[in-house]
Amino acid sequence: MITTEQKAPIVTTYLEMRSQEQLRPKAGLDRRFQIREEKERDWRFNRDLYFAVGAQWQWIDKRPWTDEQWKEYAAAPSLRTFAAYHGDMLAGYYELRRDTEGAVEIAYFGLLPEFIGRGLGGTLLTSAIEEAWSRCGGIAPTRVWVHTCNLDHPQALANYQARGMVVYKVEEIQA
Repeated sequence: MITTEQKAPIVTTYLEMRSQEQLRPKAGLDRRFQIREEKERDWRFNRDLYFAVGAQWQWIDKRPWTDEQWKEYAAAPSLRTFAAYHGDMLAGYYELRRDTEGAVEIAYFGLLPEFIGRGLGGTLLTSAIEEAWSRCGGIAPTRVWVHTCNLDHPQALANYQARGMVVYKVEEIQA
């Protein structure tokens, strides 16, 4: 008898914030946790963090990229990269990308494995949302949005909602 293994579907949830007033910030209680923009663009930084943060969450969309693709991605004027540090140690990052419709996407977001579970995710997300709403180039965004899926950290969706983001679309595909 031949059987086929049924895999659980991948559920992707899209969330948005249409006004900065929706933000419910989480204050950073750990003074050693600092977030700053990486103004010196280095494609290796984006690539290495994508792999380090995304490995446990099965981020696969950029795994096959060449160095040239990474260079082009990281050099895009629409992309801003922020790094989180705990003391002198790199703890995580997020990337913000302005789209052609005037919105800002939180394109990638996460902590390195050794910093998960320390209560830093809400602070990092608060920073991402505040930075997304800042007037990049003098133009306020029309909205801030993100997507997550059931392969991401089990608390990812709850963190986005706790900060005030609202679900606007859910997609389910068979894996």
